[in-house]
Amino acid sequence: MMNCNFFRLMVAFLCIVRLSNSFEIKTPVVICPGFGNDLIDYYEPLKQPREIGLVSALERRGFDPELIFTVPVQRLDWLRVAGGLFDPKFYTNSALPTGGGYGWYVQRLKETIDQAYEKSICERVLILGHSAGGWLARAAMGDGVWCEEEKIRTSERVKCLVTVGAIHRPPVDVGTCVTRGALAYTDRNYPGAFLADEGVAYVSVGGDAIVGDDTKQPPVSEADEIYATRGEGSSSRVAYTSYEAVCGQGDVTGDGIVPLDWTQLEGSRQIRLEGVLHSINEAGTTFPTDRWYGSEGVIDRWLPAVLEESGINSKGIEKSGSFSLSSIQNWVQEVIKSS
Repeated sequence: MMNCNFFRLMVAFLCIVRLSNSFEIKTPVVICPGFGNDLIDYYEPLKQPREIGLVSALERRGFDPELIFTVPVQRLDWLRVAGGLFDPKFYTNSALPTGGGYGWYVQRLKETIDQAYEKSICERVLILGHSAGGWLARAAMGDGVWCEEEKIRTSERVKCLVTVGAIHRPPVDVGTCVTRGALAYTDRNYPGAFLADEGVAYVSVGGDAIVGDDTKQPPVSEADEIYATRGEGSSSRVAYTSYEAVCGQGDVTGDGIVPLDWTQLEGSRQIRLEGVLHSINEAGTTFPTDRWYGSEGVIDRWLPAVLEESGINSKGIEKSGSFSLSSIQNWVQEVIKSS
């Protein structure tokens, strides 16, 4: 009796393992690094253990490790943005996102999406755009034509665009925009959830953590002490300067770098997160933070909405043939009781 039950338990165990493996989310993910970021920032941020990174957090939530990609960007690559200086349109605030300043990024992003699509055996991609990676992803998605020669639509490659801490529109005074027209072109030609009618989902996430304040304040954190030493004052004063550059007004709230309202894409599912910061570090320092969008304690505040909008079943496959995971588990318990 025991030998028979032992055999049945072994079979049940193998079934459970197989079903558990089927719980992995097979939707491929492409992470788009933000301005100044390196792909390593999403794996081992600031040389911290891998489990701290965004990629590891996604893996723990069921995404297939083999189907998580990051646009191959290294920190020095961002110097290529200076290539826009050789573009006459740079000086008339009419630069294109596919021009000398950002064209290299858009091309790599599209190549990475194609790679993810092929590796997943033709599953549409979930794009996760951080900071500038958000609006550059919109630029890459373009007018809906992914490949004109092969007559492929963007909606055949992309399932959902989720942006975290992205700037989605230029400042009121477009002439002050650091992209010199590239962001304005993107927002003007591909406004809001531009491809929603073709079945592409959109989610935009922004942080409400720091109100910009240009007045001098005593330091209240280690980061503030660094800012004070450098003459920048405090995190709220740094935020003020950044917000002013992005939207033209400094005394607003945001994630410390991007004003909250500027992160919200019209027509998308909009998510506002209290206390969440822009990136892996306190702005302008090497101090890591566990309060950015990709942190273990933050990701579950926006990822469920992304799965819902994308139509991705986060609970995986409930049944396999005539057996469900729960029914097998109950059966195992009954066998143990009868042993």
